[in-house]
Amino acid sequence: MTVVAIGASYGAAGNVIGAELARRLEVPFLDRAIPIQVAERLEVTIEDAAAYDYDRRAGFLERLLGAFAGADVGVPTSPADAYTAEDFRNATEEVLLRQHESGAGVILGRAAVAVLRDHPDVLRVALDGPPEARVQQAIALGAPDEATARRTMHQLDRARAEYAHRFYGVDILDRSLYHLVIDSTAIGVGACVELIAVAAGALVANA
Repeated sequence: MTVVAIGASYGAAGNVIGAELARRLEVPFLDRAIPIQVAERLEVTIEDAAAYDYDRRAGFLERLLGAFAGADVGVPTSPADAYTAEDFRNATEEVLLRQHESGAGVILGRAAVAVLRDHPDVLRVALDGPPEARVQQAIALGAPDEATARRTMHQLDRARAEYAHRFYGVDILDRSLYHLVIDSTAIGVGACVELIAVAAGALVANA
């Protein structure tokens, strides 16, 4: 068994591939479950935890970075006011590390490739593709229209890169951060899943 950390650009079908991979490997899939676990850990609402979840909230970059800088960024008044953005980040890291300790799982986003980069038993995967191809794939996966897809791609790609750089000192697009880089706009979901599963098996075999 192994843990697979996936970093996926917007429109790279990370949620689809991650979910299918987890089914293929018969391990837990951590994506939407992460803010739920963070909320449980801090005893706040899921909405409050999600407010700091850059993978899910386009347009929340200023809130996230402003909160880390100590600015008043309008986080909803709730029991979450007792916590700082750093507390939310630490709680997210604890969820990721706890999943690693379990020995198995597929983790999507949350800079998991940076958080777990020093663990040799974690397969780190990048899912990416040309921007135009990612826009079209996002539309195929449910984005309401091209303008929305382009705007969301810009916001989430920027948030993802800024988060990784500011808090972990890495360039999320640096290919040396990954064992496997796949253009998931050119390679189908099934083939991506199979490639990652084979790589995960090889990593375990060579450990």
